[in-house]
Amino acid sequence: MTANRLLPALTSGLLLLLTGCTVTDIAPSAAAEPQNDLPGWLAAHIGDEDGKISDVVLQRARALYQRKTREGRIDNGCYFAMDATRPSVSPNGERGRRFYMICEAQHTFRAMSSGYGSGRKLAGVVDFSNRQQCAQNFGNAQDSSLTTGGGYVTAEIRDSFKGYYRSASGKDVPFVRSFVQFEGQGATSNARERAIGGHQATLLRAECRRLSPGDPYANDEGYVAFGKLVDYAAGRSNGCTSWSGAEDKVILSTVKNDPTTVYIYPEARDIDAVSQAVTSGRSPSAAGSYWNAMCLKAIGKPRYWPASTLEPLIARFKASQPDRPATPLPICAEP
Repeated sequence: MTANRLLPALTSGLLLLLTGCTVTDIAPSAAAEPQNDLPGWLAAHIGDEDGKISDVVLQRARALYQRKTREGRIDNGCYFAMDATRPSVSPNGERGRRFYMICEAQHTFRAMSSGYGSGRKLAGVVDFSNRQQCAQNFGNAQDSSLTTGGGYVTAEIRDSFKGYYRSASGKDVPFVRSFVQFEGQGATSNARERAIGGHQATLLRAECRRLSPGDPYANDEGYVAFGKLVDYAAGRSNGCTSWSGAEDKVILSTVKNDPTTVYIYPEARDIDAVSQAVTSGRSPSAAGSYWNAMCLKAIGKPRYWPASTLEPLIARFKASQPDRPATPLPICAEP
């Protein structure tokens, strides 16, 4: 998730620019149960190329959606899926589309760009960071900034003010970002604890603060943050699912007060299966597994980091770091 907690009230730590590779190595039997009721119009969207959805991802997303519908958990006509094994940028240089919104009753299928978890490099302790193009590391540890594959159900939407930015017309505009909380199950059950959900792939890089005591967004001292918007729709996040600003209104209106499912691939079992196949010199498809071919070539083999492994290492790193008191942002030079 890119920082979806409130921008620390006007402190100096500038938010890092989060940056984030489409062809697929697909096996039809990749751990998904075939669904005989798959409508023809939707089957036409299955494929390896950019803009289409890999078979196992669609099958599992549909199965999750249908199960939660039967259980009475949801009554939404749409559901979502994400393939985090796909690249951030396609071979033609455009943003890779790996997040999907499917509305079967309306016969609509949307494919869009999305960020995956950046992971972290903890100097002297452990490196589980992901590069911009393809994700190699996955996991569910607290404070890991890693994507966790599996099933989720959308919950409440929370809005948070990030600061002001100057529009192209010269007007100062407040940036308020909506965050869709996810509820997980199994390996994803700590989604709320990790503040995992979905939001627009835009952040405000705070540069300074302005005194504006009458502003409804001002802090207790009367200041508001001012900075520049950063779009990272084809990049990395802090573990959350993120989408472009162009898709934001559609997605928010779809899930507002109407929960639905989100399935994210790969799960821990998929990562382990692909890693074992690569280690044994077999292709994932030959072993009955799936991974995007372009990204698999780039990363070598993926790794899943369980919380039991990572959290002690993260705690050790935190304990080794000196306390750094928050420093207020400088006062803006311009009014």
